[in-house]
Amino acid sequence: MLVPFALLATLVMGDWSPLRRLDAAITADLHAVAHDHPAWVSVMRLWTDVFAPMPLRAGALCLVVWLAYRGARRLAVWVATTMILGGLLGPLLKLVVGRPRPDLPEPVALAPGLSFPSGHALNAALAAGVLLVVFLPRTRARSAARVAVWAAALAIALVTGFSRVALGVHWSSDVVAGWLLGTAVVTATTAVFALRARRSPSAG
Repeated sequence: MLVPFALLATLVMGDWSPLRRLDAAITADLHAVAHDHPAWVSVMRLWTDVFAPMPLRAGALCLVVWLAYRGARRLAVWVATTMILGGLLGPLLKLVVGRPRPDLPEPVALAPGLSFPSGHALNAALAAGVLLVVFLPRTRARSAARVAVWAAALAIALVTGFSRVALGVHWSSDVVAGWLLGTAVVTATTAVFALRARRSPSAG
């Protein structure tokens, strides 16, 4: 996940013209749709607010408390570490890349700060990964509960990222980068905690 993320970041910083044209075309098409369908904009605004980074972090905190109460201290620490690490990497990389947000005529939404990677997409990917790691082992194979967990995780990640492009506050490559980075963080922290668990099976 880090390799395609690094490649994408390099292309963005180098202002690679094919990527710039693709981003601009997607943004222009979705901006036209937004202007023609105000109800669509309202739905996207609601979704992007409900699944913004701060609500997702609040949900993760509730999950950490619940896991600790259930005695799953290692898993609770993993959830906290994953969300914090991803949350710190996003703003740092925004400063490194320094990409401005789309500047559209008659914007339907506004957002402060820099653009790459999308913080919403990054945190949504983190939350989706947390959801899968915590709850998939608690479901049976081919059960409705397992399908529901997968559906919720995919919806949180994909629709949240799409909403940022639909509202014209991010380029599509910002969102893809957020998904890649979030997946990389979840994968890395899961691997590290699994390795530590094998080395110290008696730890909480």
